Amino acid sequence: MSDPRTIPPELIELLGDRLTIDPIIREKHGSDESSHAPHPPDAVAYPESTEEVAKIVAICASHALPIVPFGKGSAVEGGVVAIHGGICIDLGRMNQILSINREDMDADVQAGVTQFQLNEHLDGTPLFFSVDPGGEATLGGMASTRASGTNTVRYGAMRENVLRLTVVLADGRIIRTASRARKSSAGYDLTRLFVGAEGTLGIITEVTVRLYRRPEAISTAICAFDSIDNAVRTVIETIQSGIPVARVELLDEVSIDAVNRYSDLDYSVAPTLFFEFQGTSASVTEQAASVEVIAQQHGGLAFQWATDEVDRERLWHARHQAYYAMLALRPGARSMTTDVCVPVSRLADCIRETKREVDECSLPSPLLGHVGDGNFHILFLIDPERPEELAEAERLNRRIVERALSMDGTCTGEHGVGLGKVDFLPIEHGEAFHVMQQIKATLDPQDLMNPGKVLKQTS
Repeated sequence: MSDPRTIPPELIELLGDRLTIDPIIREKHGSDESSHAPHPPDAVAYPESTEEVAKIVAICASHALPIVPFGKGSAVEGGVVAIHGGICIDLGRMNQILSINREDMDADVQAGVTQFQLNEHLDGTPLFFSVDPGGEATLGGMASTRASGTNTVRYGAMRENVLRLTVVLADGRIIRTASRARKSSAGYDLTRLFVGAEGTLGIITEVTVRLYRRPEAISTAICAFDSIDNAVRTVIETIQSGIPVARVELLDEVSIDAVNRYSDLDYSVAPTLFFEFQGTSASVTEQAASVEVIAQQHGGLAFQWATDEVDRERLWHARHQAYYAMLALRPGARSMTTDVCVPVSRLADCIRETKREVDECSLPSPLLGHVGDGNFHILFLIDPERPEELAEAERLNRRIVERALSMDGTCTGEHGVGLGKVDFLPIEHGEAFHVMQQIKATLDPQDLMNPGKVLKQTS
């Protein structure tokens, strides 16, 4: 449909030059950070309001055109790849912060606002937004993929931090899923239905998110370990002891070596935990001392502290750049990135067995994770010109997912399903998967909303 004569004239009339078939722009919108083959949409639309999104969706519905929402394109499971063509709705221009409700500690934003933009807007106030997936992402995209990140162990993921949504349904109707009340017993929880639906049930256009008070004191430390098993056992004991650690991140020796090279650091090349403690000055000191004792009991080396704000930001900036640091281990490679999540009590077993397998494979395969909530990632660095490498990565990915499911875990704790995990959803959910299909068929009977993602069609 890249011929402009085939684009519905109503869309051209509605959007004018905010509808494009430029091949470079279409190509950009047909891929994300994953190894999935790109597939461009037929056109890209740039709405500026919920009402415009509704009109676009209604026009597409009348012409049976697929619709793919787009935020930043930073996901890693192919969620924006337009495998059936159609219209990509880029929400990047819907980037207004609508209100900051300081007394209620929440914010109303359009879907194109990023987490960095919101926190910059909050700079100078006692409040901040907590969900930190690392790279820049839109809040609409983060809600759609049920994103989490480094702060999840203390503040929760998007699931816990979205209060309500404005959503455009597949027929163009606009709904608001809830009020701003912190709890409600009124009807079905539609907010949670759309959080994590990856645009397959509707398009999120506005988000109301929780805010938190900035802590009085923050302290950050890293600690290297003699084995990855001991590092993970330190995390498990910390969580089970009830210590309210704010962040705890794991990088294996391959990852920490990549970070050293990329960010010009000199950390020990060994399995390493990044900790952050938040609270009052007294509580931070107490938390840190308790965790240091636990780490020493599990073979941890001396803590390296970063209490100065500049040093803390440098440390976490290096952690956030880890993805690009790992790509730099093999220039020209693409990353097939996978993640799983298991109960924290099974984390050591899951990582140990996974680490043994990936260490034996032929691909560079660094491991890192938000291990405070049982979630970890493997990046398989593959040569896109060598299909046998992709096949090996896919085989190992399946083994990792099967292992997590056998431990009562999930096939994805953070990245979402997209294209990459569609085969595993029916295995994980059983009969509940068919209920999901029924919900999809009811809300999107033409299967136009991001088709082919999340739910593998069985008919």
